[in-house]
Amino acid sequence: MARPAYRLLAYSLWDLIPIAMALAHFAFVLWLVLDFHALSWWVILPAALLYAVSLSWSINSISHNQIHNAYFTPGWMNRGFDLLLSVTIGFSQTLYRDIHNRHHRGNSDLPDANGKTVDPLSIYLHGKDGQPDNPWAYTFLSFFRDDPKEIYQEMQRKRPDDARWVKVEIGVTVAFYLALALYDWHAVLVLLPFWYLGQSLSSLNGYYEHLGGNPDLPIAWGVSSYSPLYNLIWMNNGYHAEHHYRPKMHWTKVKAFHREIREQQRAAGVKVIPVSHGLGFLVSHRKA
Repeated sequence: MARPAYRLLAYSLWDLIPIAMALAHFAFVLWLVLDFHALSWWVILPAALLYAVSLSWSINSISHNQIHNAYFTPGWMNRGFDLLLSVTIGFSQTLYRDIHNRHHRGNSDLPDANGKTVDPLSIYLHGKDGQPDNPWAYTFLSFFRDDPKEIYQEMQRKRPDDARWVKVEIGVTVAFYLALALYDWHAVLVLLPFWYLGQSLSSLNGYYEHLGGNPDLPIAWGVSSYSPLYNLIWMNNGYHAEHHYRPKMHWTKVKAFHREIREQQRAAGVKVIPVSHGLGFLVSHRKA
């Protein structure tokens, strides 16, 4: 007997929203290339900027939530969805999962005596004298600094099936964009810097999710933003202190969890900013 459709979802029917948005995001990327020459530059430039923002949005909402609570019950469906995300974002979702999980092991920790951090994405890794990195250096250089080789080698040792799937994701992604380039190389060439911008905007988002967090206090590891519009569009990514405190909590539950621990957070000095994390540079930040 066939499994009812809702039982294909591992946690919640609300996960139909990010699943549908992921499909729409892929369609948007495809449309942008396939219809490129039919569009005027008055449409192309805003659409390309939207493409860049959409990459950061997808990485920090759809892709992020898939890492912590995979949407589907059958493993093969999660593999397929990871492949879709990889192709759309232009980076292996399975490899990103392990990088992100390492991030949660370190929680933007301070460098040790050898200048190393557990968290490969720590905002303190390239800072000086225990201070966070410059926000713009972190934003635009993280793409070139990040080296996932060690994490991939660990995956090969511990979970060879995942390591093989990383190769599939990378291979299909490269083939997909080569096919698009054969169709219209001008479009791919124009969008390439916007792809880099999207990856950089994701780093910008990550920077302000942790600037002012306390690496030594679990309840204050992250920085939160309670903007209703931001959390609606970014699927509650604004509740970042709550997320780091309970990373396996489903994205639909973090708002209620915040209400439960609000007083504890105040007592611990959890930092809250009034804007979305991606606009954190608009807010003045006190030095530690």
